[in-house]
Parts: sequence; structure tokens; C-alpha cells
Amino acid sequence: MSLTLRFWGTRGSIPSPGLATSRYGGNTPCVELRTAGGRLVILDAGTGIRELGRSLMAGANGEGVEGDIFLTHAHWDHIQGIPFFAPLFHKGNHFTIWGSRSLQTSIDQVVRDQMSPVVFPVSFEELQAQIDFQELAEERRAGVGYEVAAIGVRHPGGALGYRFTERNETGGGLVYVSDNELSAVAKYDTPAEWRRTFVQFVQGAAVLIHDTMYRAEEYSSFVGWGHSTYEDAVELAIEASVDRLVLFHHHPERTDDEVDRCVASCREMVQARGARLEVLAAAEGMTLTV
Repeated sequence: MSLTLRFWGTRGSIPSPGLATSRYGGNTPCVELRTAGGRLVILDAGTGIRELGRSLMAGANGEGVEGDIFLTHAHWDHIQGIPFFAPLFHKGNHFTIWGSRSLQTSIDQVVRDQMSPVVFPVSFEELQAQIDFQELAEERRAGVGYEVAAIGVRHPGGALGYRFTERNETGGGLVYVSDNELSAVAKYDTPAEWRRTFVQFVQGAAVLIHDTMYRAEEYSSFVGWGHSTYEDAVELAIEASVDRLVLFHHHPERTDDEVDRCVASCREMVQARGARLEVLAAAEGMTLTV
């Protein structure tokens, strides 16, 4: 495998810049994925996409920038960076924005409404890049140099999880699940066999990036909010024989030191289970090879 990742935004819900969050970062979700052939894939478009856009423009050398943007869902923290993504303001650039077919409003309309005059001074029509929209359901599709599979996950309003592999690969790869409530305590309109199907979807991933918004002792106050605990994510990764778990969508009020303690707790849990699983927390600027 030769997919490479770089994290540009790792927080959930709302940007949380400050001294206490500087190591893991305060921007909302955005992950850059590059295929072996250099194809650009962007996972979510939170505020982290602003710095990614600056980097892309700085390295473009006057050539066009193109790629795919996969949105897990349309909640604000996952789309709020789009109006500040510099490549969208330049002719010659081309992006396809992918979103869930099950949203109450099309992803096209959601993005346009975010830039309506009521809430933003620059209209979507003023963007100079070519922007296409595509919708996904639970399916597998071939991209440019990669394949992507999608699955519905447990989050209010609906959301997708994605699995990216190189063409014609069936194992390994990257699974990205930014917002998902694993606990059976929460009630969702999902099939009875959803857990089993989800574990199969994640099975054998080289890297699993998963929502770990809460600690176990916090969770009871947030049942039904659409997020998982660190402990639930570790259990999933062990059950699905994942190689590496990346803790993601950090609580906006979680300090870096607290994230450190959560990572240590997860590693102790893995050791106590006698499992072979590497656990680390997503940090802005961190790079991984899948």
C-alpha cells in the first residue's frame, strides 16, 4: 500500500485554538489523502481545510489543482472551511465534492446555502474553480487511482464512513469514520445487524481513524449525540483486527494533556487484552503511510 495521510484538522464540533490545544490542534476535521500516483483526496472540509488550501496553492507552481472532497455529512464543523478554501477561488482548479445521498437536502444545496448572503458575504457563484457534486450511498466506487467504499453510520441526520484502498485491493487500506456512535445504548434507525456489518466494513484495515469524542465516564450525559468513547473505539479496532487506531474528533474542551492521558489509557486497555493494536491520537501536521 502507498496511500499517505496528513492531518489538517482534528477537533470536533467547533474550532478550539489556544495554548492548551496547540499540540493536537484546534481546527475542525480535515484530512489529506494522497494515492500512489499523487491523486488528491480530502476527507471533510472543516476549518483545517483553510491551511491545506494555502499549502496546495503554494505548491501549485501556476498549474491547476484538482481532487476529490469526501464529506462524511453536512454538519457545520465538517463543511465550515469550504468558503475559506483558497483553490476554489482560482480558475483552472477542479474539485468534485462527494456527499451522502440520504441527506434531507442535497450536498450541492447545503454548500450553496452556507454561502448565501444571509450568512456569508461571498456567494457560491463567485467561486472560480470548476466544482462538481456527486452523491454516494452504501456502495463501492472506483476513483482516479483508488477505490472507495461507503457505509452509513450512527449519527443524527445521517453520516457516512469511508474505506479507501488502491485499485483492486480488498484488504488493508484506510477507514475514516469521523462521527459515529458505537454504543448500543443509543437508539438509531439502523438494521439489527448493523454492528456486524460495520465490523466487516472495518475488518483488517491498516489504519482506522475513528471518532473518540468522549471518555467513558462522560458518555452518559451525551447519549444520542452521535459520538463514541475512546473505549468503544478500541473495542471496535480489536474486534476488526485493525493494525493502527487513530483517535479523532477530539472534544473541543479536551486539552492536549488530557488527550495524552486518553491515549495512555487506550494503550493500557490494548495491553490488558493481549491485542496487537497501535493507538495514537490525530494531531495537526501528523503524517502516516497506509
